[in-house]
Amino acid sequence: MLVLAFDTATPEASVALVSDGQVLGERSGRAAALLALADELVREAGLTPSALEALAVGIGPGSFTGVRVGLAAARGLGLALGIPAAGVSSLAALAAAAPGALPVIDARRGEVFVDGGEPRVCLPQDVRPAPEQLCVGDGASRYRAELEAAGAVVPPDESELHRIRARFHAQLAADFGPADELEPLYLRIPDVDRVA
Repeated sequence: MLVLAFDTATPEASVALVSDGQVLGERSGRAAALLALADELVREAGLTPSALEALAVGIGPGSFTGVRVGLAAARGLGLALGIPAAGVSSLAALAAAAPGALPVIDARRGEVFVDGGEPRVCLPQDVRPAPEQLCVGDGASRYRAELEAAGAVVPPDESELHRIRARFHAQLAADFGPADELEPLYLRIPDVDRVA
C-alpha cells in the first residue's frame, strides 16, 4: 500500500512516502509547507497524487494550530483523492524510533505532553521515568535538567531521536477510515474555550 504520512504537531513537520513498509522519501519543514513537501516526495518518486492509497496522520498531542493544520490537510487530501486515513498519536510515533523510550513533547506554558502508558499533560518535574529510562522529544531536550534529576537519560539536543518522523506513522497506522472522521488528541482545553 502506498501511504503518505505526515505529522505537524511540533514546530518541525515531517512528511514521508512509504510503500509496503519501504520508505521512498521523507522531508521535514514547517507545517505551512506540508502540501509542498508532500508534492515533492510524490514527484521525486515518479508518481502522481492519484497513486496514493492511504494517509497516516499525526493527531497530536502538540501545538493546537499544528495539529489542526495536519488534520485539515488530511481531510482535504482524503476527500480529493478518495482515500482512507488513519490517525496516529504523535507520542507513539516519537517513541517508535526508540523502543522503550518515554516520549516527551514540549506543551509550552512550562508543561509537557508525555505517554507513560496513558497520554497526559503535566509539569516537567512531574514526569516519572523509570530509572535510566531514555526520554526523547523536544520536551525532553528542553527540560533535560528536570528529567535527568528524575533519573532519566536524555540524548544530546541534536539527536534524531528528539524529532518526530512520519515514517513511523505509516508503520503504526491501523484502522483506516474516512479522513473526515479523524479526531485530534488534545490533552488540555484550548485557551479560547477556557472560562475565566
